[in-house]
Amino acid sequence: MCLGIPGEIVEIEPDRSDLAKVDVSGVRRAINIGLLEGERLEPGDWILIHVGFALSKIDEAEAKAALEFLEGIGQAYDDELAALRDSSIDRG
Repeated sequence: MCLGIPGEIVEIEPDRSDLAKVDVSGVRRAINIGLLEGERLEPGDWILIHVGFALSKIDEAEAKAALEFLEGIGQAYDDELAALRDSSIDRG
């Protein structure tokens, strides 16, 4: 099962505007934000992430509700976090 996981933008990569450092439940990874090209994104914003790509910008309340739900389903969420921990995006 693949999930969309909320993450908070920590930093937009200065040399790559299509990448952001994002915190997902304590795991920090570079996430491709290129699909949200028309959105104004900055540190502190929440995004919905799937397989290393930001799919949409969401508000903090929606992010918190989604995280609570995901934590409640257990193993699928743990598997998705493990995959995120093991992933990386080539920064060029």
